[in-house]
Amino acid sequence: MNESYDVAIVGAGTGGLAALNEVKKRTSNFILINDGPWGTVCARVGCMPSKTLIEAANAFHTRNTFEEFGIRGAGSLTLDIPAALRYVRRLRNDFVASTLKTTEALGERAISGRARLLGAGKLEVNGRELRARSIIIATGSRPVVPEPWHAFGRQLLTTDTLFEQQTLPSRMAVIGLGPVGMEMAQALSRLGVNVAAFDQKTAIAGLRDPGVNAVATELLQQEFPVHLGQKADLHASNGGMQVRAGSKEAVVDSVLVSLGRRPNIDNLGLETLGIELDEHGLPPVDPHTMQIADLPVFMAGDINDRIPLLHEAADEGHIAGINATRRDPMYFKRRVPLAIVFTDPNIAMIGRRFNSLDANKILTGEACFKHQGRARVGQRNKGILRLYAEPESGRLLGAEMCAPAGEHMAHLVALAIDRSLTVHDMLRLPFYHPTLEEGLRSALRQLSAQVPACGKSDLANCDAFDCEALD
Repeated sequence: MNESYDVAIVGAGTGGLAALNEVKKRTSNFILINDGPWGTVCARVGCMPSKTLIEAANAFHTRNTFEEFGIRGAGSLTLDIPAALRYVRRLRNDFVASTLKTTEALGERAISGRARLLGAGKLEVNGRELRARSIIIATGSRPVVPEPWHAFGRQLLTTDTLFEQQTLPSRMAVIGLGPVGMEMAQALSRLGVNVAAFDQKTAIAGLRDPGVNAVATELLQQEFPVHLGQKADLHASNGGMQVRAGSKEAVVDSVLVSLGRRPNIDNLGLETLGIELDEHGLPPVDPHTMQIADLPVFMAGDINDRIPLLHEAADEGHIAGINATRRDPMYFKRRVPLAIVFTDPNIAMIGRRFNSLDANKILTGEACFKHQGRARVGQRNKGILRLYAEPESGRLLGAEMCAPAGEHMAHLVALAIDRSLTVHDMLRLPFYHPTLEEGLRSALRQLSAQVPACGKSDLANCDAFDCEALD
């Protein structure tokens, strides 16, 4: 078998598959190496099974709105949790199967095994030494679990194991309320599990804007206890587990640990590249070329410990795949930052983060959805949206929100920021009535009153009616 390749790709997750897609266009002399299960983290244990569980939970939760709509009999509805989990796994398996089609036809160009770097152009896998003109490292990440907690065995869950459960216990704690932890805490609660949630931070789901964080926290605390600001620890308790964080505690049957993810760099041999590694053992990577220093080695996806999102991993794989086949790497402009948390209401963060902006040098527009017409009609009237703009130009800089249909409004805001649109540019666009997006228009109108006026005949000046039914 050929032991010398144009490109060796280590890792067949989202980043690795995106890189493979570009490499295949440019050379047939490549090798793909993967350690562990094939199929992406997103499809197996991340985005897709988690959203399937969330949809099941939200579907059951809607029974709480039936009475207001005049629908009777909600109290007799029950949830078959084992059946719901089987549904999650069935769809999960379909999603995994679709990713496997990408690699099944590669034959001997796809190898199962753990790769170790032997230098910038060499690596070892399954006792074989391979050479490659370029190497792409996309080995992904794994859940962080404090070492002492491993003693709790199967009572301790992560997203790697949650979706494999045949049923759910009656009492659970979720430790770590970043995006994934917050999504799963609400979903589990809506499935009927008695949930207690803990995080040593005071902000949830990655939020930075204190105003949005306060609203989001209050809304979620209406569904289950949320304990913030104290580090949680675990103790055995009569066959169960006691979670203690300062003066707050809960006795549960199982704990979902959601403390982030750790790059898979163990025994990868990064030290053989001859460059300085940071305190986490990672090399310097240019986010616009994905190149490690000036070496013919590229790094893509969650292993970068940068932004653990599928579209970012796919972009990084795309960039790495192209540059690994070029003599001189191309420089790519990265997308507008966009993060969405699939809680209800959706939480989203777009563009410049609130904590990176000078509060004295930006304008803020805000919309509350409590009295927004379309939101009230659908019994979804809760949440807040905040936009940030430049004072002189009115150019949009960023936004944070906890709002109904936030996942859709977040994309509109990201598009506006990418196109350098101003507040007036946005207000010239049509907003159909009645839609939840009219809430976004309310925030834009608040900003418009703070920036230099546009022409008197300009439709961007079209005022609100100050009437809930029309605005």
